Amino acid sequence: MPRFLAVAMLTVCWAIAVSASEQSVPDTGSHRDEVFHPALDAICGRGARMSEGCAAIRARRIVDAADPPWRAIGRVNFASIEIRQHCTGTLVGDRMVLTAAHCLYNVPRKSWIPPTSLRFAAGYQRGQPVAQARVLRYLLDPAQDSASRDFRGGMTRDWALLELEAPIGRDVGFLPLAEPEAGEPARLAGYAGLRPHVLSVAEDCGAWTPLAQRGIALTACSAMPGDSGAPLLVERDGALLVAGVFSTIVVTEGGIPHSLAVAAPVFAPALRAVLAN
Repeated sequence: MPRFLAVAMLTVCWAIAVSASEQSVPDTGSHRDEVFHPALDAICGRGARMSEGCAAIRARRIVDAADPPWRAIGRVNFASIEIRQHCTGTLVGDRMVLTAAHCLYNVPRKSWIPPTSLRFAAGYQRGQPVAQARVLRYLLDPAQDSASRDFRGGMTRDWALLELEAPIGRDVGFLPLAEPEAGEPARLAGYAGLRPHVLSVAEDCGAWTPLAQRGIALTACSAMPGDSGAPLLVERDGALLVAGVFSTIVVTEGGIPHSLAVAAPVFAPALRAVLAN
């Protein structure tokens, strides 16, 4: 396992120094804290040293987001007087969208974004979605409290399920969850900040590699802010399935980025419970 120097949470971007000693699990830094600490971009950020990361983002394959199955993926949008931001989300039910929990946290105000301020644009492409809907409510890990001013740490807590006002998944379609297998090829599809108006696919993710910290996996996907909440996809019998949700970038001391994902079995019980009701 390489030695990790920093962890950067995408969209709001964290960078936390960690020990240079060998670790079987990357140090998750301020994920353990009760306070959310913004810092610097890890990938494709400011300065010439990040140019290789930007080139990797530009090399991602652009797909037609209006076509199935890609149309089940879209943008989770939030705008206020102070900030405008987006993350990536995936329809995993008629009206349920999977994304990253940190996408729902307003760092300048140190508060959770009200559900009614969020919009999901499915199959978004160059200003036009296939379908869109407002968010009615969202479900977080039980350890999170959206009534508080804190983003509570823990890597496996960085997932969220958005319930939409309208069941647009009935027409658009949705992607089922899958329990990923170690070594299974994976890919990521998201709206990277460098190309926020098109859906592009990172096909350099390599194999799904579970870490000792249960529920977390390591891949090599080229990703950046905007990709937060993107699905990690596996293909079985010609169909795309959601193996996990993209959360964080980890950078080795050699400058090599790795992406961390929350595995589907972590949030699958919550989704099943919602769908059952």
